[in-house]
Amino acid sequence: MNDLYKTLASPSEGIYKEKGSRFLAFAYPINSVDEAMQIVAELKKKYHDARHHCYAYRLGLNGSDFRANDDGEPSGTAGRPILGQLLSFDVTNVLVVVVRYFGGIKLGTSGLIVAYKTATSDALSAAEIVERHEEIGLCVTCSYEQLTYVLKQISTTQARIVSQNYDMTCCINLYVPKSQADIIRNIGGVSDL
Repeated sequence: MNDLYKTLASPSEGIYKEKGSRFLAFAYPINSVDEAMQIVAELKKKYHDARHHCYAYRLGLNGSDFRANDDGEPSGTAGRPILGQLLSFDVTNVLVVVVRYFGGIKLGTSGLIVAYKTATSDALSAAEIVERHEEIGLCVTCSYEQLTYVLKQISTTQARIVSQNYDMTCCINLYVPKSQADIIRNIGGVSDL
């Protein structure tokens, strides 16, 4: 099972200027639609004086959850070119928002497509693209007697331990690549986070 995908290590920015218009592109690694919409809302507030805040995102291992939004630009001239660049760079769990300041001269349909595509490409080119594993959150519960065995099994995977609690029983919360989840589940006493 292949659980690798490419995404951004951190946010990045790009810019494109044409006939007085400025297209400011902002690329973000994201994990949910809610996170994407929160970022879009924050950028609309920060750049409230801009005419358009167009965006596209891809989510999921294969980027199958996606959306493109033209925010008032002619249909297909903004969101779709942004999404096209996400596909070209083969990244997912990524949001790109392009903020347009109108310069007074209309660019036409082809001009808008080039502008949004180029601004997005600039932001994604500036980003560090990394490979990540699609992960599952698990909680492992065991007795103190089982702890050494449990930790040894966890160490055979690429799991990230996010918290540990050692009271009457041991509880370890972790994220493990989806392809290695069965190794952890076979330990016993495992539930989803």
